[in-house]
Amino acid sequence: MKKNDLKYFETSNGNAIHRPLRPTLVLLILCAAFFSVLLLSSCKQKKQTTASAVNKDVYYTCSMHPQVHEDHPGNCPICGMKLIAVPKTGTSETTQIHLSAEQIRLGNIQVDTIRNGSIGDKMTLTGTLNFNQDKLSSVSARVEGRIERLYFKNIGDYVHKGDKLYDLYSEQLNNAKQEYITALQQENSIGNSIINYHALVESAKNKLMLWGMTNEQISQLVQDKQTSTLTSFYSNEAGYITTLNVKEGDYVMDGGTVVQLANLSTLWAEAQVYTTQMSTLNKSEDVNVQIPDLNNQNINGKIDFVNPEINPDTRISVMRVTIPNISNQLHPGMPVYIIVNNKEHNSITLPVDAVLTDSKGSTVWVQTHANVYEIRMVQTGINDGNAVEIISGLKTGDIVVTEGAYLINSEYIFEHGANPMAGMDMSNMKM
Repeated sequence: MKKNDLKYFETSNGNAIHRPLRPTLVLLILCAAFFSVLLLSSCKQKKQTTASAVNKDVYYTCSMHPQVHEDHPGNCPICGMKLIAVPKTGTSETTQIHLSAEQIRLGNIQVDTIRNGSIGDKMTLTGTLNFNQDKLSSVSARVEGRIERLYFKNIGDYVHKGDKLYDLYSEQLNNAKQEYITALQQENSIGNSIINYHALVESAKNKLMLWGMTNEQISQLVQDKQTSTLTSFYSNEAGYITTLNVKEGDYVMDGGTVVQLANLSTLWAEAQVYTTQMSTLNKSEDVNVQIPDLNNQNINGKIDFVNPEINPDTRISVMRVTIPNISNQLHPGMPVYIIVNNKEHNSITLPVDAVLTDSKGSTVWVQTHANVYEIRMVQTGINDGNAVEIISGLKTGDIVVTEGAYLINSEYIFEHGANPMAGMDMSNMKM
């Protein structure tokens, strides 16, 4: 027996003795080592076999619980049914949803194959009547002082041109009136032999007119030959009071606004338009403004202005039409429909309910496989109220959800907890 096979023991008197290991113990140690190596090799081979069985081109889901997404076959963790394989597409899986046959039936999900159609006979925009900003005017104080009396105290009161607006107490103005009377008296008594009192009279009169006094008031001042502590001021414009900035007893400074007036002889019909619709609007183009509150009365007009600035959050601009206010029947705040006639042309069109629009853009749901739907971002054009023109994002032959798009969108948010557009690459989409 070799030395390595010996186990040494030390006796009580310090002498070392050795005994050979039993053959049975050595055999047990060798067997244990062999089985350990065999077990490790088997586990590694099984792991490799399982990994190779996973198909990266599909994912596995349950027909009853489509929110279940697994990368390997097996049973549904909710109901225990066998998972089915669903092919993956080039688009990220986060833009897809799988619905069961029962969900499609209950949601009345309907699809249609895209074909070319015609659109462009008219475009209807929803708008509102607003003040014509070109017809707004302000009445301001010409000289500082305290307002002793207001003759119009309510928003919406109508002021005629020449109506008395307020009485003002102003020491500065009272002194100027007294200077004018004194210059007149000196001119009449002394004449212009030594001092040119006529020039002093004209200078004092011009000062009074610059501070807002009328010729009639100055003539009355000459006739009475005495000044009043209060001076009345009149409106030089006609319109409805939209802003009243003062009340009786307030002190106003030179140039301070007293009231703002709006002339409602013409109004602006303003409507919001998406950036995709702006290309169809031309300045000076004839349009028809419909007033639903007046039995759908129609008024012809022209597009005066299309705002070139786009709101980056809503992708919306504003267009404007100026219309006459016949018989003062129109009032700011009334809803209107602006109907723009466009030339009819061939294009891909979808029903209005098939296109989902929010602040990020417009999207549709496309059926890619049986019971599998994918969201697509599209660029829209004319919307005539029944159909929407699709400029880009789809092609002829695509199968699009025409009814139930909102339900699919809601189901996706319920399953994934996020809007499906969050996983889309929108860098190449023109808006």
